[in-house]
Amino acid sequence: MRAYLAAMQKSYRRHRQYGAANLAGLLTNAFFGLLRSYVFIALYRARPAVEGYDLQDALTYVWLTQALIMPVSLWGWQEIALTIRSGGVATDLARPVNYFGFWLSRDLGRAAYHLLFRWLPTLAIGLALFRIRLPRDPATWTLFAASLLLAIVLSFALRFLINLGAFWMTDIRGLNGIVLLFVNFLSGFLVPLAFFPPGLRAIVEALPFAGLIAVPVTVFLGRAQGVEIALLLARQALWAAAFVAAALLLFRVAARKVVVQGG
Repeated sequence: MRAYLAAMQKSYRRHRQYGAANLAGLLTNAFFGLLRSYVFIALYRARPAVEGYDLQDALTYVWLTQALIMPVSLWGWQEIALTIRSGGVATDLARPVNYFGFWLSRDLGRAAYHLLFRWLPTLAIGLALFRIRLPRDPATWTLFAASLLLAIVLSFALRFLINLGAFWMTDIRGLNGIVLLFVNFLSGFLVPLAFFPPGLRAIVEALPFAGLIAVPVTVFLGRAQGVEIALLLARQALWAAAFVAAALLLFRVAARKVVVQGG
């Protein structure tokens, strides 16, 4: 465990070195948060409520999803793929630690940094500009923290699988772009899944992508209670476990390929 904690701490410190880049990203988040907010404000001038969301719920959704972009790491990540292309993967495989666990620890360190320096400031901007709704019940914050951790693990397992494609492809950007398309439309990032037609909504909510954004947002807004919230978290946990298992299995296949090629 000491090695994994050290990897997490090192990753956290590494991301702290890029303060200017984080500030630029925060300003970009705020700009698109404002843009999306006024789109919803225009919508709610015509309709006071949409699928159980009032304007305050919609604005909270906007700023929460903007704040989750970096902690959950929605939009591409190729660090493992780059080590495979450069040959640096051989060094990682030689470490006396589990390969998946090592990279997961690094990603948790990254997520911890972005929770403090991107999630909190983005949410604070939304609170200052639009008085977004924050949970009042401490239990809701606890459940949200659990759901967010599951979302980060699910996201990492998905990104890990994509990066392993570099063992067979010269460039994974095409694969990453395809997955990103699904993530944007099916995770609940662009619009709440509650806005989807009922039949399509049931399908999309059952897919793993909902666990990245829709489930944490649902918990944060208090739109699920009791058994319903337990089922949401259970489904999110099952998808996270399934993707972790798939990542470990594919890595075993990929590692054999490295040995066969002598690299």
